[in-house]
Amino acid sequence: MFDKLFEAQQKAGEVKKRLDAITVTGTAEGGKITVSANGNKVLQSIAIDDAFLRDADKEELEELLVIAVNKALEQAENVSQAETAAMTKEMFGDLGSMFGK
Repeated sequence: MFDKLFEAQQKAGEVKKRLDAITVTGTAEGGKITVSANGNKVLQSIAIDDAFLRDADKEELEELLVIAVNKALEQAENVSQAETAAMTKEMFGDLGSMFGK
């Protein structure tokens, strides 16, 4: 039992490292705002088009930043779930087949 627990901890560490290396992006206003995050949902950068920044008002900019950040974090969550599911399947196999699914 402890072997499985230790193996699970190791696999979780490997997944975290893989997710750190994956970059996802969220954009708003046709790419005028781009937010990058890693697969562990850590924001890495925000880029705003200079021309757009000059013309945008504060409220518009804040609203679009929220949209871009949320899109990036949603993609990071999807990647994280996929990596975790793959790790779980690798460790435990397809448990659904045991129950006729």
